Amino acid sequence: MQISSVGGMGLLDSLLGADGRKSFKRKDSDAGEAGKALEELRGSLYNELRTSEGAKRQQQRFCGPVVAMTFNFFVAVGIILTNKLVMGRVGFNFPIFLTLLHYAVSWLLLAIFKTLSWLPVSPPAKTTPSSSIFLLGAIMAFASGLANTSLKYNSVGFYQMAKIAVTPTIVLAEFVLFRKTISFKKVLALGAVSAGVAVATVTDLQFNAFGACIALAWIVPSAINKILWSSLQQQANWTALALMWKTTPITIFFLLALMPWLDPPGVLLFKWDISNSCAILSSALLGFLLQWSGALALGATSATSHVVLGQFKTCVILVGGYILLDSDPGLVSLSGAVFALAGMSVYTSLNLKESKDGSNKQIPVQTPVSKTKTSENGSEDSTVIKTTNDV
Repeated sequence: MQISSVGGMGLLDSLLGADGRKSFKRKDSDAGEAGKALEELRGSLYNELRTSEGAKRQQQRFCGPVVAMTFNFFVAVGIILTNKLVMGRVGFNFPIFLTLLHYAVSWLLLAIFKTLSWLPVSPPAKTTPSSSIFLLGAIMAFASGLANTSLKYNSVGFYQMAKIAVTPTIVLAEFVLFRKTISFKKVLALGAVSAGVAVATVTDLQFNAFGACIALAWIVPSAINKILWSSLQQQANWTALALMWKTTPITIFFLLALMPWLDPPGVLLFKWDISNSCAILSSALLGFLLQWSGALALGATSATSHVVLGQFKTCVILVGGYILLDSDPGLVSLSGAVFALAGMSVYTSLNLKESKDGSNKQIPVQTPVSKTKTSENGSEDSTVIKTTNDV
């Protein structure tokens, strides 16, 4: 057997020759180098996701403003239709408990992500005070719970009218908290958006005293909630999923406290059959996607832009229903929607221009400076590259 093996190897060597043996060795070497490079890339990506700064860079790389806003837009439209089904046809008239189910499912999914090591790392505890996390979780409970309660007791038009007040509230709060100002052109664009949405929804202003109080109480928590989400992600290296993981248990606690005050009794007597449970579970899954996409949008843009996106959604649904579904909201409402869309376009273009100008200021500009250099053999002209930074 040993002679046969030696003879086989000799036959293989004679057939391949020296070049063939070198080719096999080179292929083995190339495969080894490729595998080593792949392993190094995998290790570097893993290490990148194991730090809060790296995870934030990956979020910004794969989910920019356009992707985040588009994701949030489609999820928001989907959850509106699903919640309309749950509140209307299914008859689940418990808005706080429905919000609680949304956050409970979100927390369960985040726990699974953490078990599978898919959850991005949070920044060090010393960089973000625990009071900020607690405040955000509490305000989120009031913002989400009061929003669904307002939708229950008020018409969609009155809900949108209340949402208009969120925009100036955000501008004022950002000025008080962060001394942040906006340009006069943006003020005019936001004014056009608010006026257009007001005209578009003025024909649907049905409400009662309790619903109006809920809507007014929702404005301030909604504004502060958006500001905190945007601020923590942009200034403290938080990713959307990591911040959701920290705040969701606090939100669930406060929603449990709100249930006896705002929800009617009888949630345990509801008909929990397969059809109704699947509809409510679908709403809860979309609630997780809505919270995630909203957090991504707030991290990629700003609180004001996120509110404008919500108003854009209302106008698109109104105009789209008229074009595609033959609905007739009236000439006044359509004119207001078109006017609001024009204002949103101007506001978006101003944002893009400011973002482009800000990025240009961060890029070093290389300017050639002619300089004469003298050597031992004589003088010769050379070009020296001078790097300057725009401030």
